[in-house]
Amino acid sequence: MRLLPLSSASAALVLALLPPSSALAAGSEVPGASSFTITDPRIKESSGLAASRIHPGVYWTHNDSDDGPYVYAVDSATGKTVARVTLTGIGRPRDVEAISLGPDGQLYVGDIGDNKDGTWDHVWIYRFPEPKQLGDVTVKAAQFTVRYADGPRNAEALMVHPVTGRVYIASKHESTGGLYEGPERLSGSGPNVFRRVAGVPWVTDGAFAPDGSRLALRGYFTARTYAWKDGLPQGEGDRLDAPWQGQAESVTYTADGSALMFGTEGGASRVIAVPLAAAAASAAPPQPGAGPGASPVPEPPGGFGTGALVLAGALGLVFAAKRLLRRRGSAD
Repeated sequence: MRLLPLSSASAALVLALLPPSSALAAGSEVPGASSFTITDPRIKESSGLAASRIHPGVYWTHNDSDDGPYVYAVDSATGKTVARVTLTGIGRPRDVEAISLGPDGQLYVGDIGDNKDGTWDHVWIYRFPEPKQLGDVTVKAAQFTVRYADGPRNAEALMVHPVTGRVYIASKHESTGGLYEGPERLSGSGPNVFRRVAGVPWVTDGAFAPDGSRLALRGYFTARTYAWKDGLPQGEGDRLDAPWQGQAESVTYTADGSALMFGTEGGASRVIAVPLAAAAASAAPPQPGAGPGASPVPEPPGGFGTGALVLAGALGLVFAAKRLLRRRGSAD
């Protein structure tokens, strides 16, 4: 899913306002980190990441939409696809946005996006065991229907807690984003109602640390990790110096929890590893009112400086212009 359907003129405005030095600084990588490039031409809209627990260095991903019931395993050592899983037993995927690995050894795929910005009365989660052998395979997946207690939502982040196995979804909205908690166990016999438990910033993906002690959430301009206690994120979180990626779509912890992997859409997309110690050392102090309980708003990441602030402002102007045009169109 995209931040907004920018016209060529809008995109040119945003790029023009972003200083070149800021773009370079934000796109830098930590030397020695295990970043990699996805080389499979079939993967053009990588929208989720999950680190394998049984295949070291392998990451599961999927395309955003219009691809089909496929999940790919990519070897971070080479960037090559080492498996493609075809899911059966489900309907036609609509807008797949996230993937997470549960403590039961199963992969959870979130068909939770909503291109109509929160008008579908239900979305789906697909679940299947992580293959023990890598290679192209067809598997039968379980399908679960999801509804939100407070009405339809557009979402791009699905996280399965690695200890409790509980599923969480973070909705995507510039001012009313929320973290939603699923039932203790998903049921295939009826709708699974997800209930809002916290407010969160604009979120495009999220992931739990391997031990379940922290929750990482990323957006277009920021990333934070929150201490996790009693089923809730705690405090304002720690801001991370996340890399600048034009279509910032995914994040996951490495299997050992030592780094976060940040992914993006596009052909030959780059997955950037950010060791947590380095990220924490360069992060800006948290801003008051930016935690899960506060009013969530998009914010620039620590370390991006003036360039990201200008970019955020430009995108805000685009938002306002588009809304005004829509209102005028409705009035006509």
